[in-house]
Amino acid sequence: MALKRRNKVSATFSMASMTDIIFLLLIFFMITSTVVFPNAIKVLLPQSKQQTSAKPLTRLTIDKNLHYYVAFGNEKEKEVAFDQITAFLQQCRDKEPEMYVALYADETIAYSEIVKILNIANENKFKMVLATRPIR
Repeated sequence: MALKRRNKVSATFSMASMTDIIFLLLIFFMITSTVVFPNAIKVLLPQSKQQTSAKPLTRLTIDKNLHYYVAFGNEKEKEVAFDQITAFLQQCRDKEPEMYVALYADETIAYSEIVKILNIANENKFKMVLATRPIR
């Protein structure tokens, strides 16, 4: 006597558990994304109602080989060591108390080099204008 089994294989797939997992992952990523705070430098942007065209009187240039060049007014740029920058800028401020310092940095140098100069300016209360571009 042959016994026949009546097991039928179902070709359907239940998506209920898959959608539950997707919603839980969505909620998890939404919550964790609001907890992450990026490390950024806070920049205070100037607020003004009128446009001023003050041109920087002192230029500080950093080339791609980390050579520092300084110039005051229309003088020709001269190369200085990093530890001489503060003294040069203070001499320029003695000549012109309301001076601006334009910092021109090559776009390929590390931002940490620019931050070093910005720290010097912050410690000595210099007004800085920052520009990055390919230099020489």
